[in-house]
Amino acid sequence: MSLGNFLRQMEKEKQVLHVKEEVSTRFEVSHVLKDCDDNGPVLMFDKIDGHTTKVVGNVCGTRKRLCRALNVGEGGLYEKLMEAWRPSGRTKVANDGPVKEVLEKTVDLSKVPFLTHFEKDAGPYATSGVIHAKSPDGRVENVSVHRLQILDKTHFAIRLVPRHLFNLWNMAKAAGRDLDVAISIGMHPAVLLAASSPVAFGVCEFDVANALMGGDLRLVDCEHVDAHAPAEAELVLEGRISTTKEVVEGPFVDVTGTYDIQRKQPVVEVVGIMRREEYVYEALLPSGAEHRLLMGLPHEVLIWDSVTKVVPKIGAVNLSVGGCGWLHAVIAVEKQVDGDGKNALLAAFAAHPSLKHAVVVDTDIDVFDACDVEWAIATRFQAGEDLVLVPNARGSTLDCSANQETGLTTKVGVDATRPLGKPREKFDRARIPVDERFERLVCRLRGSA
Repeated sequence: MSLGNFLRQMEKEKQVLHVKEEVSTRFEVSHVLKDCDDNGPVLMFDKIDGHTTKVVGNVCGTRKRLCRALNVGEGGLYEKLMEAWRPSGRTKVANDGPVKEVLEKTVDLSKVPFLTHFEKDAGPYATSGVIHAKSPDGRVENVSVHRLQILDKTHFAIRLVPRHLFNLWNMAKAAGRDLDVAISIGMHPAVLLAASSPVAFGVCEFDVANALMGGDLRLVDCEHVDAHAPAEAELVLEGRISTTKEVVEGPFVDVTGTYDIQRKQPVVEVVGIMRREEYVYEALLPSGAEHRLLMGLPHEVLIWDSVTKVVPKIGAVNLSVGGCGWLHAVIAVEKQVDGDGKNALLAAFAAHPSLKHAVVVDTDIDVFDACDVEWAIATRFQAGEDLVLVPNARGSTLDCSANQETGLTTKVGVDATRPLGKPREKFDRARIPVDERFERLVCRLRGSA
């Protein structure tokens, strides 16, 4: 299963919009991606100024497309992800694959259509690179997504957040060696979603992707480094993360749509390139729909799992667009007793420590409709009884309003569920009863409007 296969499926379903005009990698591609960001189609840029390679973006830009990629309904998405996070087998390594159709003799990153996204960016960035690395003894593997700032024809700067790849890098440093990595670009959405999943250190995310793909993922050995890459990737950059050389990385826009700070980060030397003969470069807009979904969706699963342990019946969870897919959550529950709403809020904060504001609503509220959620707050919430404040809690480093020295923030929970001690009909919305014939008439009128 490959990116190409998925794109062909999306073409059949008329989910791909081709941009036939020539556009530049500097601001123009990102401008179109941002303009079509709201539940928009897959965008294929057929003509890139200065390059023969096509660029595709917004592949994982909607929940519906992610569900189509995983062959699961939206109601079963969380369960499928949780099951895959406990993979039962290892991914097979093949001798060859389409990604080895071309083995570049020389490394020249200027030939790849990396994008410069926003006005104050430090330069072009690779944003969809899935990075595989091993511990020095080969026992621990990790696959994760990291931003890469292009420095010159053979070097990147990599942002290493203190998580799993950072741990492997420190292990390599202790062993007195650089860290071999494979940077894979252009893959089936299941691989990107797996690489974004919060699994335990030691679980290889390629095995998670293989589980999501029903065992159809195949890997290949890299030519120049000790790392693996998906056999059907579009492009693989073989590199080594230096444990001695660092440069200033950034500025760069993060998921909040604001600029992250500059900091010293390690240098990656690219020592080899494998690719398909006619590869497609996959772009991912920082702070766009793909960024929010790939980063936030796995944490919705964590919230859903945590809340189900304190409230027996739970509906959907939404890390909302307005909350950057990260800082705000809306959770629908079916209360059994008063107090369930507050327990759900506390469980959500525990499951996702970066969460800043959370709203709990009843299951008759659409958590993906901001107006519906606001209506629930307007009619079912009393601040004197239903507000939860958690001051001086650890929040997200992405929250610009948090204390920049300590990272502390005040978390706010809103219990906008109906109080069970009052008449239910007082809180129900008025409805107009109509039969199916009239519903069909209304649908036709909507279609002609």
